[in-house]
Amino acid sequence: MELPGYIASALIGLSLGLIGGGGSILTVPVMVYLFGVPPLLATSYSLFIVGLTSLIGSFSNFKKGLVSLKASLFFGLASVITVFATRKFLVPIIPQEIITIRGFTVTEPFLTMILFGLLMLVASISMIRDNGDPGPEKECSECIKFFKLLGYGLGIGLVTGLLGAGGGFLLIPALVFMVKLPMKKAVGTSLSIIAMNSLFGFAGDLGHFSIDWTFLLTITSISVAGLFIGGFLSKKIPGGKLKTGFGWFVLIMGIYIIFKEISAYPL
Repeated sequence: MELPGYIASALIGLSLGLIGGGGSILTVPVMVYLFGVPPLLATSYSLFIVGLTSLIGSFSNFKKGLVSLKASLFFGLASVITVFATRKFLVPIIPQEIITIRGFTVTEPFLTMILFGLLMLVASISMIRDNGDPGPEKECSECIKFFKLLGYGLGIGLVTGLLGAGGGFLLIPALVFMVKLPMKKAVGTSLSIIAMNSLFGFAGDLGHFSIDWTFLLTITSISVAGLFIGGFLSKKIPGGKLKTGFGWFVLIMGIYIIFKEISAYPL
């Protein structure tokens, strides 16, 4: 299953380059189902792959003036602390067997993948339900208020910390409709926030997992290549159609993950 895994790894970066999110939604299933990585370790690998890929993407967008530093800082202050604390202190104490109800034992790998499948369903709905509004044409600097974004940043940090998902599908609507950023600037800003969240989350993992650096850096390099391809294609293909199409793909994947985990689980 390695060749399909490498192809899917390129799609991680491709998604980030095209729509500024969605890469982390693919990473954990790719790690678990195509490379056989345990779910909790897969969330850690996801943080590094998506974080470094997004960092490179955000740097490119920053040079083009498509990153709002103020929005990145306000979101980042709330979410980075949350994701680091979650990975450093909460994730290591999650037991292998979480709860048993009437002989039914919920294990950590099962719960991780079920929650991730549900997250994919939520993400897909967010992507598919595109109302066609491209967002404001100009940035509204007075709309960027710290306390307004604090709760949202904490929520995204918790999702990123627990499931290794950067939260781009949650960030972009918030940046467009709450912070009033133009869509292209929202995409660039989303990448910078995803990079901060993911890399700080991975830092919280250091010492808790045995990392296969050769494998991890190989997959990350492929993802970065996909990022540049996605950035090129984004100039040629309408972003709205890409986002909707990717949303349907994520929906199918989410349903598949939930069905596969439940059907394979011993009852």
